[in-house]
Amino acid sequence: MTWSTRGLELPPLLVHLIEDGHWHHPGDDELRRAVPWFEEPVDFLGSAESMEWESHSLDAFADDPSLAFFREARGSTAHVPVELPWLDVEQAVLIAVCRVPGADVALALDYRTSPTDPRVVGSDFWTDPRLCAWRTAAPTFTAFAAALGLSHAGG
Repeated sequence: MTWSTRGLELPPLLVHLIEDGHWHHPGDDELRRAVPWFEEPVDFLGSAESMEWESHSLDAFADDPSLAFFREARGSTAHVPVELPWLDVEQAVLIAVCRVPGADVALALDYRTSPTDPRVVGSDFWTDPRLCAWRTAAPTFTAFAAALGLSHAGG
């Protein structure tokens, strides 16, 4: 079975982990090992529907020039390719969001690298507090799940 969110097909491993009940937060310490720059906790989104719902916030940030601090843009309207540290919101799906309201931290699938096993990126508000930078947390979703000890449960 394939699931899509925002017109993007979720990685088969993620779908499998969700269906089997193994897509869960591994604990703050484990996540900090995988994404060491995160200083705020996040919660994993447990369904395609919640990923779709939360990902709509990306549109608001990309469409409001006063929110350029978040470094989110639409690749289809950009004059140059949208590359890291920017997030192309048309090629992204949020998979984890801030546990503390207003912290604005997130992890996203970034489909600019692969339509089937996208990289995982995370927002970084701590390295340079003046601007958010989207950074690679893992080169693929498969590598991200493995780093968190989730992939063995999914396959």
